Parts: sequence; structure tokens; C-alpha cells
Amino acid sequence: MTTRREQTSGESRELILAAAAELFANKGYRQTTFADVAERSKISRGSIPWHFGSKEGLLLAVLERSVQLVDASLDNLPDQGGEAELDHLVKSLEDLFARPTTKLFVTLLVEALEPDSPIHDRYVAIHETLRGHCRRWLDRSAPAGVSTEALAVAIVGAAIGIHQQWLVAPDRVDIRQSLAALRALIAGIVSATGI
Repeated sequence: MTTRREQTSGESRELILAAAAELFANKGYRQTTFADVAERSKISRGSIPWHFGSKEGLLLAVLERSVQLVDASLDNLPDQGGEAELDHLVKSLEDLFARPTTKLFVTLLVEALEPDSPIHDRYVAIHETLRGHCRRWLDRSAPAGVSTEALAVAIVGAAIGIHQQWLVAPDRVDIRQSLAALRALIAGIVSATGI
């Protein structure tokens, strides 16, 4: 049974994570301070290191939570394969990209590429999660002789590229139309190969 103190601690932790994710996405990791997170979350500044140890610990927890949210948003794909599942996959990506905190993945990408980056493995996990959802659909749909892994890499790369272009120039990139075009390309590959 959870005590009131444990419940309050869990609630505080979630408020801190949500505030930090938003701030890291909007200001960047390096420009965000514990004071910023405390002000946004309405939780005392001293609680942040108590929960996460350090700013790096907070960042790793934010990214771990983000991986879980990505997984949960894509996890309820129907198992019937085909067009309906492809439609659901594309709609799930559109919903995911519309979340303000998804910008966090783009904001922190350069830091993830640095040698010995503490967030490198989290980015590997994020991409693996996205590819895993694509592979699940492709495993039921891909033709013989086509690497589902390579096709999943291409689909995820295209989707991430669409998201990044939209973040940089939202007035020039229509994310809904762009994802619909990606869906049409995938469907074309599927139908051309007799899936």
C-alpha cells in the first residue's frame, strides 16, 4: 500500500519531469537551470537533486520518460496489418509530433551525438522503439527479400525528417500532408511488392 508521503513524492517527481521536459525542449538543456525547473513545476529547488541527483540525472529521467511516452503512444496499434494499421501508425506519429515535448528530441540531438554523451543510449532507445513499431507492422506485411529492418530505418528517418523540417519552418511544412505523403509512399511500396 502506498503511503501519502510516497504518493506526494511521486506526484512531485512527475511535476518536475514535465516541467523539465518542457524547458529542455524550449530553452535547451544547457540553458535550463534547477531554478527554472522549480519555478515551472512549483516544486522547491532542493527537491530536484533529491529526486534526480544532478541535472544530468534529471535529463536522463526526462528522456527515459519520453521513451515510455513514445512507446505508449504507438503501442496500441491494431494487429490486423495492412492499410488500417498503416493509417493508425501514421496518425500516431502525427499525434506524437504535435506534442510540445517531442521537440525535446530535436533540441537534444546534437548533445546526443557528442562523444561519451550520457544521453546517447536514450536516443538509441528512442529510435529502436520507433523502428520496433514499424517492424511489427512490416513483419506482417513486408515481401520476401525485403529487409524489414532497413525499411523501418527508412520510414523512421523520413518521419523524423518531416518532424524536424516542421519544427524549423512550421509555416512552410504541413505536417499532416507530409505524413500523408509518407503514408502514400509506404503504401505504394507495399502494393508494388504485392504485400
